[in-house]
Amino acid sequence: MSDSGKPSHSKSDAIPGTALRRGWTTGTCAAAACRAAAQALFGGGFPDPVAVTLPGGMRPSFALALEEIGHGFARAGVVKDAGDDPDVTHGALIVATVSRGAPGSGVTFSAGAGVGTVTRAGLPIPPSEPAINPVPRAMIREAAREAAELFGGTEDIAVEISIPGGEKIAERTLNARLGVIGGLSILGTTGIVVPYSCVAWIDTIHRGIDVARAAGLTHIAGAAGATSEAAAAREYGLPEIALVDMGNFAGGMLKYLKTHPVPRVTVAGGFAKMSKLAGGRLDLHSKRGLADIPALAGWLAGLGADEALVQAARQAKTAQEVLALAGQAKLPLADCVARLALQEVRKVLNNPGIEADILIVSRDGRIIGRARA
Repeated sequence: MSDSGKPSHSKSDAIPGTALRRGWTTGTCAAAACRAAAQALFGGGFPDPVAVTLPGGMRPSFALALEEIGHGFARAGVVKDAGDDPDVTHGALIVATVSRGAPGSGVTFSAGAGVGTVTRAGLPIPPSEPAINPVPRAMIREAAREAAELFGGTEDIAVEISIPGGEKIAERTLNARLGVIGGLSILGTTGIVVPYSCVAWIDTIHRGIDVARAAGLTHIAGAAGATSEAAAAREYGLPEIALVDMGNFAGGMLKYLKTHPVPRVTVAGGFAKMSKLAGGRLDLHSKRGLADIPALAGWLAGLGADEALVQAARQAKTAQEVLALAGQAKLPLADCVARLALQEVRKVLNNPGIEADILIVSRDGRIIGRARA
């Protein structure tokens, strides 16, 4: 047995035009570990490095960080390299333990330590199954087929995927909210992690909506942050399963709801982010632009602010400064922003069967603005 902890030398290449390196999904690492373990089980020894085919045809190679063979089983591990993405599973050891299955059983899957089990409907994998998503399962089956073909084995194998420490890492994810209990999920659609692509976050938003719909919920809340999420939950008595961590991706949530509707959706966030939504921006991240101060000043004017107040607002450096000026003049700017944001939400949803409302939440958790269709 070897447990060097060395990372894959799979050439996580830089993205053209940037200094950022791509990485590899947990699904890719699991498939590579399975390929190595299956080869060892069939008498071919452990390949190191081991190559695996991605859905798009790329065939990267990975160093093994764990090799073990015993009576009736073989085990291999690959350390995940997420490239330059801030992935919580970067550096995790992904382990595949392979043993022979009953004739005709094909590849069967089980969750070892650190890999979760699905407990709620609405996810790509049904309840009671190990949280190994469809594309990683297909990659693992292909790895088993390849090893069997080359080394005279059978594709009837039992595969257990484990991640040492995965249950603790999972506490930093939304797995429990989505109904994945006991550890991490084995994920991936392309096999590649693109740094800061936000694909994983938007996918989590979609899965949260799927789970809420499968549970029959009639009201969900998408929040831009923890404070606004807590305020929405308190205001409406919503269970955790109804809360969608929208983050900055209002568009990613609303566009999915357009085709996967629920009867009612609340969008909650701080004043600055909701002012961006009011201005028609669906990506609320500061990298996509700061709050539109001239627009806020114009909305103040529309509420009856005098010229001196409007000019002071135009000179403000932040949305919070404009909000403070409105407060001093007792003008309901937050409600105005909420109404405008609601108009944008309605445009994107384009579905009269969905009721919508906006909550604007202060930094200390108070609801300071609201609008409802």
